[in-house]
Amino acid sequence: MYKVTGKLLTVPSVLLRRGTVKEAELLVLRRHENAVLRRQLAGPVRYEPADRFWFAALCGLIPRRQWREIFPVTPGTLLAWHRRFIAAKWDYTARRGTGRPPTPTAIKKLVLRLARENPTRGHRWIQGELARLGHRIAASTV
Repeated sequence: MYKVTGKLLTVPSVLLRRGTVKEAELLVLRRHENAVLRRQLAGPVRYEPADRFWFAALCGLIPRRQWREIFPVTPGTLLAWHRRFIAAKWDYTARRGTGRPPTPTAIKKLVLRLARENPTRGHRWIQGELARLGHRIAASTV
């Protein structure tokens, strides 16, 4: 979403080079800063993710040497927000499973029953019996 917004914001800048910087300044200074200040009348200003998103997207339209004068945050902060938005695209932690998958309760009950009925047999024997029944389970799980 961040990259798409950035691309959409650059299209008008190519067509209207002169007014782009001024329009971006107005968007940055008026719309977002005023909205943030209205939400928080007292205490330090805390920007929400949507505000950070717009600041980071609009900083691409303004020459870097003018960032200090225009944006209410430092250029390093703007670049850090930009890096976070880009890094979030390549973050796969939510998609990968961690650890061993849970053992179904039916298999757990079967393992306990086999262990109770055959106290002299070990975990490797129980694993082999389960494999013969078609249940693939590691011996360490047993």
